[in-house]
Amino acid sequence: MSLSIVSLARRSVLVVAAVAAGSVLATPSFAQTPPAAPAAPASPSPSVAAGGRVFELRTYHCHPGRLEALNKRFRDHTVRIFKKHGMESVAYWIPADQPDTLIYVLAFPSREAATAAWGAFRADPEWTTARTASEADGPIVQKVDSVFMSPTDYSAIK
Repeated sequence: MSLSIVSLARRSVLVVAAVAAGSVLATPSFAQTPPAAPAAPASPSPSVAAGGRVFELRTYHCHPGRLEALNKRFRDHTVRIFKKHGMESVAYWIPADQPDTLIYVLAFPSREAATAAWGAFRADPEWTTARTASEADGPIVQKVDSVFMSPTDYSAIK
């Protein structure tokens, strides 16, 4: 095989690989164009309420036998400190079929407000003191699950 045929074969392989990978070829010299800027994320559904608040569903999985220590911490400190930082407590639940679990919902004006509120809460010396004192007998929470949710346009709560 001549050198030009080998070179052409290599280019063909590169073109096929680039097309398969979704690349766009900009010039005959096979240079790639820079990727387009990502589009702004679309709403997950047209049924999301316009201008609605954002809600955070949090599930705390406690170490065995430590749920009451968590309840005491929330009752005596956490809920009040949440309020201090603009975090609206919606409701708290203890599931009937999941031992050592606390589930609750917070409301925020926006996702950005939630991020700022959580940062301020975590940096609050009162929270740090309360958390440290409540864990004198050992750690309370094993794992936290967090899900941010937007209300639908037909939701009773927005």
